[in-house]
Amino acid sequence: MLGLYVAKPNELELRHLDSIRSLVGDEVKIKLIYGGICGSDLGVFKGKLPHANYPVRAGHELVGVVVEKGEQAAYDIGTRIVVLPNTYCGTCDLCQKGLTNICRHKQSLGINVDGGFSHEFVISSKYALPVPDDLPDEKAVLVEPFAVVVHALQKVKIEQGMKVTIIGCGNEGMMAAVLARHLGADVTAIDINPLKLETVKAMADIRTLAPNALANESFDVVIEAAGTREAVEQAVELVAPGGHLVLIGFANEATFPVVRLVRNEVTVHGSIIYRFPDDYLQAIHYLRTMPYPIERVISCIFPVRDYQQAYDLASSGNAGKVVLSFQEEEER
Repeated sequence: MLGLYVAKPNELELRHLDSIRSLVGDEVKIKLIYGGICGSDLGVFKGKLPHANYPVRAGHELVGVVVEKGEQAAYDIGTRIVVLPNTYCGTCDLCQKGLTNICRHKQSLGINVDGGFSHEFVISSKYALPVPDDLPDEKAVLVEPFAVVVHALQKVKIEQGMKVTIIGCGNEGMMAAVLARHLGADVTAIDINPLKLETVKAMADIRTLAPNALANESFDVVIEAAGTREAVEQAVELVAPGGHLVLIGFANEATFPVVRLVRNEVTVHGSIIYRFPDDYLQAIHYLRTMPYPIERVISCIFPVRDYQQAYDLASSGNAGKVVLSFQEEEER
């Protein structure tokens, strides 16, 4: 059995792992099918996340099949599941308010505890959710990152004909644009990379522009997904009076006129990950019912042995979602 580790910043290792111990309690053993490479995976790889631990097994965007279960496990052998990669204690003041996504004791797979990039791994069935048979693996692997977008867009009420812009067409930005279009908005997607604009335009009827191509426009909802100072500052300028700004990027800081937000009664929302299982269930519903081919956000699927090529492509900025395959034929 193989597992992909970040040994230290900028150093990946494909390790041979020992057999997994016997399961206890509500644990399940998952045979992994696909694992998506996320921006936070790249952050751990590049040494940019101060709360990361090394060495750490990578991976948290996971779809696989239950192959063994503990006595109290919630799911039967053969169940195809996706994984919640962020733990929650259920007892802190924030969890008691239902804010499990910002639990004070949260740990994150692939960042400060071992993730799921291995042919098999063990997790509490508390952090697993079954996916329906009619959801292909190539969509199921998107449930976790898409739930981030679902959670963010629930903070605003998007209605037919509203003007919505997304700044930053990384994976989350592209999926946010598609979901906003599905909800009836007139959507403009903004990015500096024409390849990403082409990708999002191929998924839905979405206007695409470079950041400097807007003139005297404003939007009911602005979603900042680039995570840069420039993107946040532009987002503030683009929000219409009475509008909403949703921040899902991780810009460290930005400078903007607070008086503009005050005088225009702009509502600013911060949004981080998701509530489980509600946002996962809503993500699955959209993935099953949306008419748009959102799976085109996946640029390439690599066998796990080609991990370096996969990480290089994901790091290049010239690809959408990059996925690793852990299926049995790839292990030989």
